[in-house]
Amino acid sequence: MKTVTLSALFNALNTTVPEGMMSVAQLPFSRFCLDSRKIGQSDAFVLLESFGRQGDFERVREYLHSVENKAAFVLSQIDPRLLGINFHLPVAYVPNIRSHLGELIAVRLQQQKTAQLPTVVAVTGTNGKTTISQLTAQLAQMAGMPSAIMGTAGNGRLGSLVQSANTTGDVLMVHEFLYQMAQESIELVSLEASSHGLHQHRLQGVPIKVAIYSNLSRDHLDYHADMNDYAQAKARLFDKNLFPSLTHAIINLDDDHADIFLNTAKLSGLTVWTYATQNPQADIHASQITPSLDGVDLTINTPQGQMMVRSPLLGMFNVSNLLASVGAALALGVSLERLFDGITHLKGASGRMERVPSRHGSFIVDYAHTPDALEQVLSGLKKHCTGNLVAVFGCGGDRDKGKRPLMTQAGLRFADKVILTADNPRSEQPLAILKDMQTGLMCADHYRIEIEPDRRLAIELAVKSAGEQDIVVIAGKGHETYQEIQGVRHDFDDRVVLRQMIDKFDK
Repeated sequence: MKTVTLSALFNALNTTVPEGMMSVAQLPFSRFCLDSRKIGQSDAFVLLESFGRQGDFERVREYLHSVENKAAFVLSQIDPRLLGINFHLPVAYVPNIRSHLGELIAVRLQQQKTAQLPTVVAVTGTNGKTTISQLTAQLAQMAGMPSAIMGTAGNGRLGSLVQSANTTGDVLMVHEFLYQMAQESIELVSLEASSHGLHQHRLQGVPIKVAIYSNLSRDHLDYHADMNDYAQAKARLFDKNLFPSLTHAIINLDDDHADIFLNTAKLSGLTVWTYATQNPQADIHASQITPSLDGVDLTINTPQGQMMVRSPLLGMFNVSNLLASVGAALALGVSLERLFDGITHLKGASGRMERVPSRHGSFIVDYAHTPDALEQVLSGLKKHCTGNLVAVFGCGGDRDKGKRPLMTQAGLRFADKVILTADNPRSEQPLAILKDMQTGLMCADHYRIEIEPDRRLAIELAVKSAGEQDIVVIAGKGHETYQEIQGVRHDFDDRVVLRQMIDKFDK
């Protein structure tokens, strides 16, 4: 690959080189690299602060030594003086490197071969990101826009997703993905914007046109200081100073935190459309909602008119997700006629309210892993259940411990029976997590709970005891195909295990 300089990249952006980069601005390099294991000859290695979390500078020194004989130079977010090493390559200390990195990567990619990047729709919120992003992509594709997805369930063209490690990839991965999709003539990318990703500028330089906010509930408080810090991280998505290409904001008016996002969007001068299932004052709202185990009949009211449709998606929260995706599609210029035709053919995201066929009883796998998400799933299904509603779930290890008893309380509010089991225990002992989940329970609660640390046995127990009118929900892992225990990922797919157990007892 032909080399370039930082000076040339900033010239292409019509901005001056920041003072911190001046020392290396004229040095030629090939590509940006964020992973020392993937360093190529003459690459510019970017050392981000996350590598030095908790002062683990020994690992940072190893990264630097591993690139020393290949990299052209290093752009470091960490002050080199803290590392205490003699490093022979030029090192530029750039504390605000994240504020420039996305744009620099985008320009560098375009210099390889100019490409028209896809339109980008970004979705943020605690719950619903995956489903909204996928529904938006489906509606756009059915309207004639080849579409792709980037998020929790995978990255790639619709129907050809490759499993991803993070909800929002690092900034290099995001831009390389967009560029690759441009090469494949993709016109729309619908992506999930996590609070981590927004806080860490992983979407810097991404040409986002439409931003969607779903909801906010307790999650990731092992990373964010409090709920306000969590909300403010997500609200960054609606700041036109950060994302100049923004034109539309689609915001859930039913959510208690909606004002934070509305204020940011309005200050940015965006076209704001609200959506709601409970508030008829919203720009896009649902009425005449009739749910069943086959889906939901409803009327959708929009700024462009009204349509009566049948959605094949289960649950009231999926009505809300549908409204968000309708808003995004309208912002993209999709007509009501196209939407009407498309909605009846929608498919839910993998592992989200996914039904596993059975001749006896109803069995559903869902990714719900927060108290609010679990409550939404169970409360929606409770309306359809003529027998018992059974919920099987756990909590992940090495994460926010405060939500563990809240998960159990959410389950007990709506399920007739709760089976507590392991999720991804990671480095923790499953029994310790299960003990935390039982904190504060009343004596009567314990009569409705069974404890089975082995997730396979817990699923077997639920299937074996299910009656024909019962609904069983296996929650927490959804699309995941592994269970992480003591640093090792073991093959485990709730859907596969559930099918095995149904085959075993469905006779």
